[in-house]
Amino acid sequence: MNDKQHKNTRRTNLELELGEQLNALITSMHALNVKIAARFDPSLQPAAFHLVRWLYSYGPTSASALAEAAAMDRSSVSRLVKQLEQLGYVKRESSPDDRRGIFLSLTDLGREKTKEALKEKEIAYFERISKWDEDQLEQFIGMLKDFNGLDSI
Repeated sequence: MNDKQHKNTRRTNLELELGEQLNALITSMHALNVKIAARFDPSLQPAAFHLVRWLYSYGPTSASALAEAAAMDRSSVSRLVKQLEQLGYVKRESSPDDRRGIFLSLTDLGREKTKEALKEKEIAYFERISKWDEDQLEQFIGMLKDFNGLDSI
């Protein structure tokens, strides 16, 4: 095997290993998200908590924008939002720009329960990085930003 073939084989193996690690990360994140959604309210589907988390992070928005941002169809979002409203987690308000438009936002109860539920996620990730020094953490953040295409933002 010449140097070029060896380098290509090594690169291929590293890329496969990266794929395995990314799959492990995605799987563990999904499992943790399902667990946290159940902690938020076990009567809801995890998809409802996905909407709650989006509203928590980005604030009030229209149902159609929420559906687009969550990559869900509008009928599913509408059904889930109705459940969230009935449980007192989400409210509808008139748009500040156009009184005919309706914005969805979290209620005080929705924000408080979201904070409580997300604490478990913070603890889980803190435990994973607690042994890293600041340089390792900074390097990891930089590499993730670069990988996610966020290095120029």
